Amino acid sequence: MTEPEATTSNYAKDYAYVGMQAGTVHGDVNIYSPPPGAPPSERFEIGVRMLNGGIPSKARELIGEAVMAAGLTGSRVCFHWQLALVSGRAWNEMPVEDIAALNHAPSACHLSGGDAWADGVKTIMRLLDAVAHPNTDLRPLLKDFDGLSDPQRGMILRHLEPFLDGPVKDEMWRRALEEARQDQMAEGRTERVWKFFQPDPAHPRFRPARPPTIPTGTWVRAVGTTIVLAGAAVNMAYLLIRDLQLLTLLVYLLGIGGGICAARAGAEWHFLTERRRAKDKEYRQPREHAPRTKSVGFVGKVDQHFDHYFAKYLPRNTSRSAWLAGTAGIRRSIRDEIVDVYREQRTGVERIAWLIRYRVSEVRRQWESGTLWDYQQELAVPPTIKMMTLLGLAALTSGTIWTVGCAAPTAPASAAASTFSALLAGALAVRAWLQIFVEHRRYVADKAEATKIQESCEAAFRRWKLKLADKPTDPEMAVWLDRDRKVLLDEALHHYGLTMSDMIAHAFIEAPGAPTRRARVRKGPWRYTRYRLLLFLLTRDGVRQLTADLDFARGTFHDRARTNYRYEAVAAVRVRQADDGDHSFELALVNGELVKAEMLAAAMEELQMDETLATVSETTLDAAGFGHTLRVMEGIAAEGKRWIERERRRR
Repeated sequence: MTEPEATTSNYAKDYAYVGMQAGTVHGDVNIYSPPPGAPPSERFEIGVRMLNGGIPSKARELIGEAVMAAGLTGSRVCFHWQLALVSGRAWNEMPVEDIAALNHAPSACHLSGGDAWADGVKTIMRLLDAVAHPNTDLRPLLKDFDGLSDPQRGMILRHLEPFLDGPVKDEMWRRALEEARQDQMAEGRTERVWKFFQPDPAHPRFRPARPPTIPTGTWVRAVGTTIVLAGAAVNMAYLLIRDLQLLTLLVYLLGIGGGICAARAGAEWHFLTERRRAKDKEYRQPREHAPRTKSVGFVGKVDQHFDHYFAKYLPRNTSRSAWLAGTAGIRRSIRDEIVDVYREQRTGVERIAWLIRYRVSEVRRQWESGTLWDYQQELAVPPTIKMMTLLGLAALTSGTIWTVGCAAPTAPASAAASTFSALLAGALAVRAWLQIFVEHRRYVADKAEATKIQESCEAAFRRWKLKLADKPTDPEMAVWLDRDRKVLLDEALHHYGLTMSDMIAHAFIEAPGAPTRRARVRKGPWRYTRYRLLLFLLTRDGVRQLTADLDFARGTFHDRARTNYRYEAVAAVRVRQADDGDHSFELALVNGELVKAEMLAAAMEELQMDETLATVSETTLDAAGFGHTLRVMEGIAAEGKRWIERERRRR
């Protein structure tokens, strides 16, 4: 029953939902959801997008409403209405009313004129007529079809294939396969696919520089003691002027000037010293050795991203232990800032992953260039500041002693009172004004530093947005996947020596591969970076099954497995749909082998406000053609080989 070179067909373990990374929902992209009260023309356009996106059931619903209920007409409307009716299903899967709608579509849409859309409608009708009359001469029909332009020609090849039969099926398949092979990697697929799985980046946010916080009491002390100090200084000057001690007055004024210079330079010295000490504490924070409870939720995911990128962006010629130990404080500082500014904004971590990646890459760049610790040189106290402080203090001290010594003999009480008041008030004033000065300088420095980081992050944000500007649309992803399916189907046909007309039917199961990332647009189906494709070929002799892993970005297939079995070997087909959104398919054979595919997994945290698990699941399964596959496989499980004859009669 199984070919000698084929691997075992017990796929339950291999198809488990392993390695699934958190999904991305492009909530800013709304191409599949008509707004309330949308006019028929807008609902029709959304139906067209769904048809191009490989979601035929929803497309039929919206286009049908526009045509049958709202009376929308025209050749373009008729063309898409016909394709929506046939897409993703065979003749015998259509209800009677849809067959009638297909036959009467040209008259219902008031088809007229000779534009490209009208030519497409006429070609569809002639192809369907050729299926009903196998002896029809196909040469003029195929010549007219080959003369069609795009997009009509490509859309017919894509959507009409399951509907065709007989010789026309082989001819159209040859054309569809040629187009699939030629355009499988078109439109820059390899360079663009990864961008679909990147979320729309969140705008960078930053913790604003903390404004100066100066208590009222500090201002009162500063102003009050300054007034007292000024009064004492004026009184001392008055004593010198009264006694005409002009030389002493000059020395006194020079001492005051020296004190002012010492105060200014000393304040800068103090600020630089304190800021460097604060930076050292922030940047050289030792790694915690005590075990910590792992954070959960948003904070935990931020921690995971930081751990990932710091491990990934290892500088050249640096050991991992030295890198992680040397950046422990910086890592904690940046991490705390990002958590602080985004935690309450309901922003998914994936949307700020670009920011985390950029900040980490900047740390690595500074490490490699040797500029990571430049602040130590920038905050080093210049010798001129130290010299000005010391010379100013010397001038103030000597001037004060000289002045007191000259003023005391003539007015001992007044000079003593002024000196005592000046010393006491001066000490308090210097302390208060130093606190005010340092706080303002801290704010200015923090603001300048934040502005520099903000400008670099804003530039990185613009670069990242520009890089994602050509992100593929969901319909583009659907077209690429359709071409991949055709290439795999041709590989299976070639291996088994079959033609398209030799098959009774074929069906696909699309399961996510492992590992994989997933993403979707709002109201759209999940798309994956890796797929696990199961292809079932139904022939007169039995079922041919081919399984392969698809690397979607490269369009390459890997790890193929083939299995053959008779119709009577199918014991059961099971579909499990859990309340949490998990959806799986199982095919059981009589020998106990089990073919299993986990098609969907729970994604409650990834739903948008106007979405439900049911709608997301329905859309994803519709895009995967699951309805057609399930109908075929359930028919085999229920009827066995008798299904072939009954299928022929139904067709």
